[in-house]
Amino acid sequence: MPALKKTAESTLLATSATLLSFSLALTATVAAPAVAADEKPSPSASPTATPPPGMSKVGGAQLGLAGTQANLGPGAPVLPKDLSARSWIVADAESGDVLAAHNAHWRLPPASTLKMLFADTLLERFPKTQTHRVVPSDLAGIGPGSSMVGVKEDETYTVHDLWLGVFLQSGNDAVHVLSAMNGGVDRTVADMNARAEELQALDTNVVSPDGYDEKGQVSSAYDLTLFAMSGLRNADFREYCSTVRAKFPGETKKNKKGKTTRGTFEIHNTNRLLAGDYGLDAYPGIAGVKNGNTTNAGATFTGVAERGGRVLLVTVMNPEKKERNQVYKETAKLLDWGFKASDKVSPVGELVAPKSADTGAKPGAGASGEAGGSGEGAKAGNGSDPAKAAAASAHTDGSSGVWTALGIAGGALVLLAAGVFVINRRWPLPELMRRRR
Repeated sequence: MPALKKTAESTLLATSATLLSFSLALTATVAAPAVAADEKPSPSASPTATPPPGMSKVGGAQLGLAGTQANLGPGAPVLPKDLSARSWIVADAESGDVLAAHNAHWRLPPASTLKMLFADTLLERFPKTQTHRVVPSDLAGIGPGSSMVGVKEDETYTVHDLWLGVFLQSGNDAVHVLSAMNGGVDRTVADMNARAEELQALDTNVVSPDGYDEKGQVSSAYDLTLFAMSGLRNADFREYCSTVRAKFPGETKKNKKGKTTRGTFEIHNTNRLLAGDYGLDAYPGIAGVKNGNTTNAGATFTGVAERGGRVLLVTVMNPEKKERNQVYKETAKLLDWGFKASDKVSPVGELVAPKSADTGAKPGAGASGEAGGSGEGAKAGNGSDPAKAAAASAHTDGSSGVWTALGIAGGALVLLAAGVFVINRRWPLPELMRRRR
């Protein structure tokens, strides 16, 4: 299926509602064999070392094929030759076009990249300034060997503190405290699975909200990219995932004079493309998103970067090569390729819109509910008016006036027989990078 361009140019909103452009995918396909993992399958890993023959076709039939999928046009650079990941995807974060993919719908253990879905599900439920005193039950059930930020019993933390712990240190302790605030781990898992279904991330099954290895816990490069795209519509999500270092509250102690004091300690983002590492520079233009690493999942990573006004999302799952920072090196190579190739390839598929934001193929079909993840809690409840529903559900930072204009001009949008989902996905990533530097 050809992919639909879904960006909306704000400079034309006041005078026109004909804001859609279409890009047709070429038929040439480059196929490469799947990479076999070198470890034995475990109960919570994918059941085979090769992708199944009948993977999901969400986003386009080509994405359901095994091996590497790319429609290279004249002058397009070849894909990197030394990629070893079981699965990866390169997508334009604004249009939703998938530029290339490798086993995009292979259901694999996600590790802590699943925390993107956790954040997208819960981030808006608690004000950043809300405080919570940790009780022992909040920290129950954390898996042995989990990454921790250092949350302590009987200490009080703000929601802002806890989210910094989730994003920077991938703290499973912070995840469990926020889950307790949400009514418990079981409810949070149910909420995350419901959110995944709403985002049409149908390869995902959540068992533990922190991404810890559990039997049956799976996702895919395609789904993880959907979680990142949805989460990035939320300003707090963008801030947390682009923060390199922060202060985290320590333990309350009494000094020699008997006075109670509580200091802080510094935490650092474990995303090596953002913070850099020995032998690895921070990637130019990087602005998040989330990394992970467990025994069953291997190394996983989803990153977003901007260059020349274009924003790309890349997800890489479980490189076969076990060199230091290999998942980041392969991500960087795919980002480099994507920025060079973006105007020289035809999409192999698309990142689909959330269910409630998709007006469907029937002209005049309504759209309702929350769309696009955390985007500041916009709701659409406009009944049979798909233009107003799409406008409300696609609300993003600093664009309420934009979508009001779209609502006013909704009649013209309804005339589009396909009833396509319209959204302006532009995010202020350059501003985030300037602040970070």
